[in-house]
Amino acid sequence: MQGMPPKLQFDTTAFDGIEYTGALTSGLIGHLTMTELLLVMIPVFLVGASFGSFLNVCIARWPLDLSVVSPRSRCPRCERPITWYENIPLLSWLILRGKCAGCALPISLQYPLVEVLVGGLWAAAFYYLGFTLEAVRVATFATLLFGIAVTDAKHYLIPDGFTVSGLIVVMLFAIVNMFLDEPSHFVTPWPAILGACVGAGAITIIGWLAEVIIEREAMGFGDTTLMAVVGAAVGAERSLLTIVVGAFVGAVTFLLVVGPIVKIRTRRRGEEFAFPDVPFGVFLAPAALLTLLWGDALIRWYVERAFSA
Repeated sequence: MQGMPPKLQFDTTAFDGIEYTGALTSGLIGHLTMTELLLVMIPVFLVGASFGSFLNVCIARWPLDLSVVSPRSRCPRCERPITWYENIPLLSWLILRGKCAGCALPISLQYPLVEVLVGGLWAAAFYYLGFTLEAVRVATFATLLFGIAVTDAKHYLIPDGFTVSGLIVVMLFAIVNMFLDEPSHFVTPWPAILGACVGAGAITIIGWLAEVIIEREAMGFGDTTLMAVVGAAVGAERSLLTIVVGAFVGAVTFLLVVGPIVKIRTRRRGEEFAFPDVPFGVFLAPAALLTLLWGDALIRWYVERAFSA
């Protein structure tokens, strides 16, 4: 037909070597220019920062057994309700210069830091895993673990809100992925159930033995529910590896960093040194993400060296 413009021709040979596994894979992302990459990653970062904003609400309310739905966000100092335009992740904190619009008292730096870090977690997950369900699963799991670590560090408490919702989300994702059959770091539903039982049971037994040895409570029930979530995500073998890695990192941190600092402070105040309690969730959370992503490789590395001829 006359008058029709010629069809545009695109050179697609640059993408011949890319393995296509999803709507937008990490391989394709690797071929984007910096400008194109920013156009893709900035929206992902903002979505992650929005989840970080909600995570701040969970961190503030769940330890106090408060609802994260109602009432709406308010200043913890003057209890003035926060309007929607004062609650935009990162931007509102910067515009308000880190102060409440009502009482003008400082807003904790925790709020923008959590938003930035969670946004970064989401951007990293999508950068390395592409626009796939797996990226959403890893980003969601990392966000959950981060919230648990922050709450345990602040309150020596892991609220059921994190662990119950986490277990439900992990299991639902496992069922959905069973039908999509997408390659995943997470285990399938049946190993997830077994892993939840093994993870929760193992940490409970360890806590019981430690309590017998030191004659005081060594581990809270929150660690048990946390390991149920972790086991449902990574399976039985890697849940045990998570406990080993978390215990090792925690022991090294407290013996070489926290212990000496506390000892110096107590000496200056003329008080008797007492070793502080260990918020184990702070170390189990990053250990869980480590074993999710690289646990199989760590297990293979160990087995090859431990049982080589």
